[in-house]
Amino acid sequence: MLDYAAALNEAQYEAVTCGDGPVLVVAGAGSGKTRTIVYRLAWLAEHGIAPQSILLLTFTRKAAQEMLRRAASLLQQGLTGAQGGTFHAFAYGALRFSPPHWLDGRSFTLMDGPDINDAFKHCKEALKLGKGDRSFPKAQTVASLLSKARNKELPLADILEREAFHLLPHLEALEQLERSYAAWKREKCLLDYDDLLFELEALLRDPAAAAAMRRRFTHILVDEYQDTNLIQARITRLLGGAEEDGAPCNVMAVGDEAQSIYAFRGATVRNILDFPLVFSGTRVIRLEENYRSTRPVLDVANRLLAGAAESFRKNLFTRREGGDPVRLVIPLSDMSEAALVTRRIRELLQNCLPHEIAVLFRAGFHSYHLEMALQQAGIPFRKYGGLRYAESAHVKDVIAYARLALNPLDMPAFARVAALHNGVGPKTAMKLHAVLSLRDDEAAAAAFARFPDLLDDVRFVTELRNATGNPADILAAVVERYFPKMEALYPDDWPKRRQGLEEIIQMAAGYTALDVFVADLALESPEEDDKKSKAEDCVTLSTVHSAKGLEWNAVLILDLVEDRFPSRHALARPEDFEEERRLMYVACTRARRHLDLYAPASIYSRAERGALYVNQSPFVRELEPGDVETWLEGFGGELMHRSQSGESSTARPPVQTRPAPVFRRHEVKMETAGPQAAGGEAVGRACRHRIFGPGKIVKHLPPDKMQVHFPGFGLKVILSEYLHIE
Repeated sequence: MLDYAAALNEAQYEAVTCGDGPVLVVAGAGSGKTRTIVYRLAWLAEHGIAPQSILLLTFTRKAAQEMLRRAASLLQQGLTGAQGGTFHAFAYGALRFSPPHWLDGRSFTLMDGPDINDAFKHCKEALKLGKGDRSFPKAQTVASLLSKARNKELPLADILEREAFHLLPHLEALEQLERSYAAWKREKCLLDYDDLLFELEALLRDPAAAAAMRRRFTHILVDEYQDTNLIQARITRLLGGAEEDGAPCNVMAVGDEAQSIYAFRGATVRNILDFPLVFSGTRVIRLEENYRSTRPVLDVANRLLAGAAESFRKNLFTRREGGDPVRLVIPLSDMSEAALVTRRIRELLQNCLPHEIAVLFRAGFHSYHLEMALQQAGIPFRKYGGLRYAESAHVKDVIAYARLALNPLDMPAFARVAALHNGVGPKTAMKLHAVLSLRDDEAAAAAFARFPDLLDDVRFVTELRNATGNPADILAAVVERYFPKMEALYPDDWPKRRQGLEEIIQMAAGYTALDVFVADLALESPEEDDKKSKAEDCVTLSTVHSAKGLEWNAVLILDLVEDRFPSRHALARPEDFEEERRLMYVACTRARRHLDLYAPASIYSRAERGALYVNQSPFVRELEPGDVETWLEGFGGELMHRSQSGESSTARPPVQTRPAPVFRRHEVKMETAGPQAAGGEAVGRACRHRIFGPGKIVKHLPPDKMQVHFPGFGLKVILSEYLHIE
């Protein structure tokens, strides 16, 4: 017999040896969840449960196989007959032996992704939908939307209103396509991925079939229960007999409600929160000892958990000693944030390998400034969750216009612009470009007679070439011209792409020369970088969703301000805001030793042609002074440490930023409520600054500066025009 007490902590031991009945294991981040499941499998086998009576449901086949392998290794014997895999794989196996009644004895085939896309294309053509309408979504997008509606069990109209409002005009046609697709599958005896779960549920609604299944599987373990959707929870209830009086109910669900972050896929946190209500007599066991992170990291994580509206109250702790303080860094702007993060990565690389460092963010486009800064600094990186800014087709299209404005002989750029127009292929583009290079207006007019829209684009590029605006203004003009083309080219997701282009304009705002900006995009291209760099030689850039389940020695989290983290879309509904809190918790608990939080004081706004003051994320505002070590960026780029008493001291050298105009361009200019007090008359008066807040003027420094004391920030020398004097 294994010595479970020696191998497990007290809570793990309780979960592993708890005997029969429904059990919910609330496994905090880094608390040894997988180890607990592995030992539970071994314990069941050692205590007389036949392996073939054990069912392990996970979200990846690899996870199930690894757990079963480790359990077998512990026992030094196989677990032959134990079944482990995903809900969908289990459903397929069950339906092979008990096919749906509507098949009338016929066999069914499971469709893969390309099959599903082909089926939607067939149904669309048969119904003559979207013919000649370039705004009609592609088959792959239709399949994704309908799958999402099915997994969330919401009407398609609700999905479009929340996630693809621009497709609402096609709602009736898409609903018609949905009905046609369902009928076509039945006619052809086909099931898609989502059908498996709904057909399994229908099978388990048959009392005889459900009873047989429960006799076969007497002990059920479900991993990552917080990630289950509505139908997966119903299947768990049916398999466990929760809806049958007197039925055995040996279901162990393992998960963490604080890590439920996949609502966009259909997962619902209510499944794990309501587990004790659904399964009467549930024993709730909390795993709170953390084996991953240091105490300062866990203090921040616990503070976030304490603010949750509804949760299984737990307090993560560790027996590990020491640990660096969590750093809260307040850059002047999102533009300077990239330089600060790059410098911090350089510092960390002195003690960490590149692959031990990760920068996390809420959305893929939040890393655009940092990507350029890292590229300029020669620090290799790999990005997960969203494309690198220069890899996206719509970004390449916009940059092609800029390249042509800089160099009219740039054939690849011309070919890309030409390809945006119907009827212009590679050969035609080459011929047209050759005519343009002759600089003969009459010849060009004749050659472009069939392509007047392309000729308009050529004239537009010529106007750009003669323009005297800054790079941001030039790119803004390009983006404005490109928008109609983008809507036609990418009917499925043009709103999302539009947001990415706004970020490109913002990035260009830090440059004084267009050619330098375009060159920085091209230098050390991502494609070449990926070829020459191995994963272990790269810093990780990742969305938080893509980072779940991973861990690094050092984690830096970007843009912790309102409307970015949490997302602006999360502020409308309380449940969405709570998911953002869980997302923040997941981000923080990826860190082993070092955790840095970045909350820029301002965000550049193209509309305002300057920086707008923003509020810190509510998750940052909830932290107590003792939870973090606060660092403030000065106007010279230096970082100042602010102690708990509010005193500030400069402790780090200034950041060397490449495009110097970044900081000058993005200083926040205050609006005044009336005439400013002149010179020495202002001394001793109260004032306010959009970044440093309220202060008191100590001294006038002719001709146009003031020395001001800001509580918590110390003495600052500020231009008078940036102060609101009260």
